[in-house]
Amino acid sequence: MSFLDRIAECNRHDLSGFAPFRVAGARVGWIRHALAQRLSARRDVFAPDADGGLSLRDELADHAARSAAMDDVVRGLERDGLVTGRRDEFYPVAPHVGSPPLMQVERAAVAAFGIAACGVHMTGFVRRPDGIHVWVPRRARGKSTYPGMLDNTVAGGLPVGIGIFENLVKECAEEAAIPAELARRAIPVGAIAYCMEAPDGLKPDVQFCFDLELPADFVPRPADGEMEGFELWPVARAMATVRDTREFKFNCNLVLIDFFLRHGLVARDDPQHDALCAGLRRFA
Repeated sequence: MSFLDRIAECNRHDLSGFAPFRVAGARVGWIRHALAQRLSARRDVFAPDADGGLSLRDELADHAARSAAMDDVVRGLERDGLVTGRRDEFYPVAPHVGSPPLMQVERAAVAAFGIAACGVHMTGFVRRPDGIHVWVPRRARGKSTYPGMLDNTVAGGLPVGIGIFENLVKECAEEAAIPAELARRAIPVGAIAYCMEAPDGLKPDVQFCFDLELPADFVPRPADGEMEGFELWPVARAMATVRDTREFKFNCNLVLIDFFLRHGLVARDDPQHDALCAGLRRFA
C-alpha cells in the first residue's frame, strides 16, 4: 500500500449514480437517484429538472423558507430511517465553499444531499532531538461514527455561525483540553479537498488544516469524551500507519499526508511527490 492508496480511497465515486441538486438555479449537491425519485413526491418542496436533477422550488425564495422546508424533509427521512444521527447542528449550503449560503441543513443529512461539508483539522506536534513527533488520539469506542479509529490531534465540523479559526480554538478545548492561548498559536497551512462516495451519500468535503507546535511538556487529554486518549508518536510510526493500514479515520490520512509533505518527510524527488500534492486538492 502507499499514500496514494489512501488518497484514492477518499476520491472513489461514480456521479452517474447521482442526480444534481440545485437551489436558486445553482448546483449545491448530488442525490442518489432512488432518493431523488422519492423526494420528487414532495412537490411542495422540490421540482424536477430536465436533466433528471432536482431543484428546490422557486417559491422557497429566501434562506429562512428554504431551511425550514429542508428541515421538514430531513425529519421525514429520519422517521423513515434514511437519515440517522441527528446532531441539531446545521451546515451552510452554497454553490461554492465560502459563497453566501442559500440555506442550511442538519449535519446528519449533508451526505444524503451531496452537500460540501467543511471541517477544521489540526496536527499537534513536538520537535525532539530525534525528530518530529505527532500527537495521535483514538476515537471513543462509543462514538456513533468511526468508533475506536485513530484521528488527527484535533478535528471537527464547521457549522453555521462560527468562523474557521474560532471553531478550531473551540475544538481544541473540547477535544484535547488545549487552552485558548495555546490553541491560538496554530498556523493555518491550507485546505484539502476530496469527493468520496459513502453508504449515506456523497462527501465532496473540504478540510481547513492547521499545524500547532506544542511545548514538550504539554500533554493533550480528552475533555468531552469524544477521544479515549492521546499518544505521542515518532513521525515515522505515523507515516507507516497511514501508508500501510486503515487505522486512521479515512480523511485524517489526508491531513497527515499533507503534514508529511510540508515538513519534507516525503522527499521532493520521491516519484509520488507531485501526484500526492495534486491528489490532496480535488475540489468538486
